Amino acid sequence: MTQGIQRFFKEFRAFAMRGNVLDMAVGIVVGAAFKSIVDSLVNDIISPVIGLFFNMDFSHVVIQVGQVSIGIGSFLNAVINFLIVALSLFVVIKAANKAASFRKKKETPAAPTTRICPYCQSEISIKATRCPHCTSMIDPPAP
Repeated sequence: MTQGIQRFFKEFRAFAMRGNVLDMAVGIVVGAAFKSIVDSLVNDIISPVIGLFFNMDFSHVVIQVGQVSIGIGSFLNAVINFLIVALSLFVVIKAANKAASFRKKKETPAAPTTRICPYCQSEISIKATRCPHCTSMIDPPAP
């Protein structure tokens, strides 16, 4: 019985310590932190601005069907909140991708420091005039 439990925990530890599981856990934590930033942006900045211009608050709109109240206004508020969050997330991700593309464009690739010997196909220094592997004379590289 105890060997079965030990084997179970050993398999669980191997599963939990795999790279993709740890990457997913980090992604979830970062996503939760990002969600709080987006929620603050929507609740503290965007929604009050919309409230100033349109005076929208549908939370009190209710459809009465017999003795049942259907909170259509709360549903509309949730839909509007979702659209604002989706738009905000789209804008933030688009800006982050644009910033990343600027960073990639500024990075220039490093000049090569090695080349391949045309005789033995070994990797040699770009400045070499003789291959250290096959001792063949090699023409200097073109500038």
